[in-house]
Amino acid sequence: MLFDPAAETARYIDSLGPEALQKSAAYTAAGQWHLLVGLFVTAIVTWIIVRSGILKRLASILQNRSWALRTSVICVVFFLVSAIISLPWGIYEEWGFERSYGRTSQSFGDFIAQDAIGTLLSSVLGGLFFLGVYALIRRAGKKWWIWSGGLAAFAVAATILLSPIVIEPIFNEYKPVPDGPVRTALLIMADEAGIPHDRVLMFDGSRQSNNFTANVSGVFGTARIAISDVALDKASLDEVKAVTGHEIGHYVLGHVWRIIFLIVFIAMLGFYLADRLFDRVAAWFGSTAKVGDPEGLPILLLIVSVLGVLAQPALNSVTRVGESEADAYSLRTANLPDALAGALVKTAEYRYPRPSALQEAIFYSHPSVETRVRRAMDWKAQQLKKAPKP
Repeated sequence: MLFDPAAETARYIDSLGPEALQKSAAYTAAGQWHLLVGLFVTAIVTWIIVRSGILKRLASILQNRSWALRTSVICVVFFLVSAIISLPWGIYEEWGFERSYGRTSQSFGDFIAQDAIGTLLSSVLGGLFFLGVYALIRRAGKKWWIWSGGLAAFAVAATILLSPIVIEPIFNEYKPVPDGPVRTALLIMADEAGIPHDRVLMFDGSRQSNNFTANVSGVFGTARIAISDVALDKASLDEVKAVTGHEIGHYVLGHVWRIIFLIVFIAMLGFYLADRLFDRVAAWFGSTAKVGDPEGLPILLLIVSVLGVLAQPALNSVTRVGESEADAYSLRTANLPDALAGALVKTAEYRYPRPSALQEAIFYSHPSVETRVRRAMDWKAQQLKKAPKP
């Protein structure tokens, strides 16, 4: 009997069952609507902060302080206040919604504690970044948005560089994969790709999510491959090898640099448009702030947020290419198409495997599971044709 890639792909996807597929479709669609709701929440938060005049009063209180201190405090306070106002939405979106679909088992107390840490960290880092932005506006004038690309590149590269050693350990524990067949297999794969053994780790991803996941983070000496304990618990040995092959593909092919360059371009374009739109949007909210005024940060960030959502399809298209390349790398090196397909089907529980072409183009950062499984089955068919006849 001839091997039929289309039939095998359908079999893999249908193995989830109609109930799971329906649940996945509902979860995915709701998550997409959250993008729009999130923008609405951002607009409401902007309106509240601008109309309350809290940042203007803070600027007045700090008027005798140095410009850098005044700007930093205003930016940090804005991020903290906006996080507090939007907390109910954040609790629902990041915890309540996920819990309602069985995607997290994290306790509410642990979620709030981690969210508070994340808010403090992002407020400080966000304040430092926008201190740099406002410094550029002061020094470069109307051309500040050109230089913003360099600032964005530095910020993204620094975050990616430091995240594995400073940020990620705050939220999860990273440690070597325990001794056994899995560790042995992964270290063999690491050796073949020239990856040091201490850069292949597992982490307690089950603390926050029940999703089957792995990732590559860091650059240069901090780059590493991390596999969630959820993936290690749910997957067979071959599936772990196939997934690790995919992550090694990201590592070896240097996909992180592609994303950095894209973010730099998007930042420059976003800040350029924000500069041109700022006065009009500020007037809509009743603000007299100018683009170079730190108390106008809510307006600036709202514009950038809207433009960021509009740019999402472009960013997604680039990351989909990278995911396809990583799949192909796994197939070439691990050569486990059925294991890769099996692992991918596990991700279909929270990423609907059969989206429309438009839905995939706009919202999906990965090719659909159906597309990825089909490519794995096509690879398998090619290998079967190459196999010697008995």
